[in-house]
Amino acid sequence: MTTDRATAAYLGLAIGDALGATVEFMTPREIQLQYVVHDKLRGGGWLHLKPGQVTDDTTMALALGESIITAGMVDALSVAQAFDEWMRGKPVDIGNTVRRNLLQFRKTGNPEAPYSDHDAGNGAAMRLLPVALSTLGQPTECVRAASRAQAHVTHNCLLSDAACETLILMVQDALLGADKKHLLHQHARPLIAQFPQFKFRAIRQIQNPSGYIVDTIQAVFQSFFDTDDLRSCLIDVVNRGGDADTTGAIAGMLAGATYGLDDIPNEWLKVLDTKTRQSCERQAKSLIQIARH
Repeated sequence: MTTDRATAAYLGLAIGDALGATVEFMTPREIQLQYVVHDKLRGGGWLHLKPGQVTDDTTMALALGESIITAGMVDALSVAQAFDEWMRGKPVDIGNTVRRNLLQFRKTGNPEAPYSDHDAGNGAAMRLLPVALSTLGQPTECVRAASRAQAHVTHNCLLSDAACETLILMVQDALLGADKKHLLHQHARPLIAQFPQFKFRAIRQIQNPSGYIVDTIQAVFQSFFDTDDLRSCLIDVVNRGGDADTTGAIAGMLAGATYGLDDIPNEWLKVLDTKTRQSCERQAKSLIQIARH
């Protein structure tokens, strides 16, 4: 059951990424005028993708996952080298913070980027799923340390850390069968208690969310906690526009872990890029195996 949910989380991430990429940087009004409701893996968008093709959200997660599988653990230097190799492969998209700090790694060999409050983007959060899978069952402090090891390669920032660690712990509890009420009370609310800027209740619906981690988490949490299945969750979040591939990826990861494989629409699975699907399925099993040893 845990392996199935892990697979669903990985596929949810990739599908959310592919779904959101079509409408990335569009406003909700523009999406409505063009599609009424965007609910198909149709490709296109500013990156001119093929239907079912993913962006850096998924390919960075897969690069991270491969480094963990090879090293048998989350190792910062291995992660940095994997991300550097990924960048050398000329990915379809790459964030400015990721590019800047990977170029810094090439110069210094130090896998930890300098601390910066300005690096509060969502780039570390979008790719964290392999850490959640490979550290399942470990003590919370070990999980937090692993989260920072991967995040700090490109995003060494307090708000990013808080969001990443919360998301990892939410995914892990969902993999073990926790419901949304538990995830809300045990993880989302403690995050908000410590960092009130993440508050997502009693505020307007987040539209056109930017790449700022607070915008991202607010949009994802609103969609995740206000819907009851993966399909509704992903349609809700990507139709808000903005950084839709990343909000879609993170929401898909959470929803996949929560609802499982049977809840993923077959119409989306069939269109998802075959190689990506196979990589997600293979890594999910391998990373859960690492957690069990």
